[in-house]
Amino acid sequence: MKTIKGPGIFLAQFADSQAPFNSLEGMAHWATQLGFVGVQIPSWDRRLFDLKLAAESRDYCEEILGILDAAGLKLTELSTHLQGQLVASNPAYDVLLDGFAPSELAGRPKEQQAWAVQQLEWAAVASSRLGLTAHATFSGALAWPYFYPWPQRPAGLIEDAFEELGRRWMPILNLFDEAGVDVCYELHPGEDLHDGVTFERFLKAVNGHKRANILYDPSHMILQQLDYLEFLDFYHDRVRAFHVKDAEFRPNGRSGVYGGYQDWIDRAGRFRSLGDGQIDFKAIFSKMAQYDYPGWAVLEWECCIKHPKAGAAEGAALIKQWIIRVTDKAFDDFAGSGADAEKNRRVLGLAKPAPASEDVQKPAEG
Repeated sequence: MKTIKGPGIFLAQFADSQAPFNSLEGMAHWATQLGFVGVQIPSWDRRLFDLKLAAESRDYCEEILGILDAAGLKLTELSTHLQGQLVASNPAYDVLLDGFAPSELAGRPKEQQAWAVQQLEWAAVASSRLGLTAHATFSGALAWPYFYPWPQRPAGLIEDAFEELGRRWMPILNLFDEAGVDVCYELHPGEDLHDGVTFERFLKAVNGHKRANILYDPSHMILQQLDYLEFLDFYHDRVRAFHVKDAEFRPNGRSGVYGGYQDWIDRAGRFRSLGDGQIDFKAIFSKMAQYDYPGWAVLEWECCIKHPKAGAAEGAALIKQWIIRVTDKAFDDFAGSGADAEKNRRVLGLAKPAPASEDVQKPAEG
């Protein structure tokens, strides 16, 4: 078994125009002071990282790793969540997603999609040069506006959507395969890949591609009322990234899973700062250790109540507490009887009976 690496922190929600949150060096030292040992970098934030330059320059990649090393940190993964959203987007979201791409592409969804694909291609190369084995992203959403089957969906609509989703992602997955990096889709409402069933649909559409994997985030599962522990029993062999994010679901007589179009503070299901929600992280970390999860535990902080700096500080300590240092021997070795094939056969009653001795006196013949 492997001991999970961590605690790491996803920098996206903490980056800001004010120091130390406006540079990678500043954020690296801030994260170290809180007790983090790894960072996940949002590749779209040019204040922290230049994705194109990382794909072109080994020297720049060494510079990035040097900045982190000087602060006592490792790079956990790069993230292309915003770019991944644009790889496949329903036209219903064209206006809303203008902010995910460069401003000069506003109102030009086809060019935004091409830009996003290029970004993912750069991310594959950059991840390899940075020595990474996993990459965090979103799948995008062609079918999501129709997730509830009313009005009745035309026959074949969902199948066509996933076929197209697979067609768009297959070349990207192949590039990541050449780079030796897993693509880890965060299963998230608003994405076509949002639960186990939709991940299976996608896996079928990409012919079971070995680089199509999962970023496990239980907060999105509790808000869907999905069993986030049994999910690991089903899909642990595809989980290659992990966001440690808390949430709670408290339905009432007025609102439930769908939220009633309310703001986060009023919804039955809402994200909470780590430790303030309902998710059983002790059980999650136990299952992750049981299934030999090979990657990082990375704090993703989102909460409509607590201050982010308080959430980050508390999160580092909690993840450190939950990471299980796995054993290298059986707990009952003290009572072991050693390895002996012949002894095993005797215990099972399978040992051959000893041959009769020739000097044993035979009974007299009558």
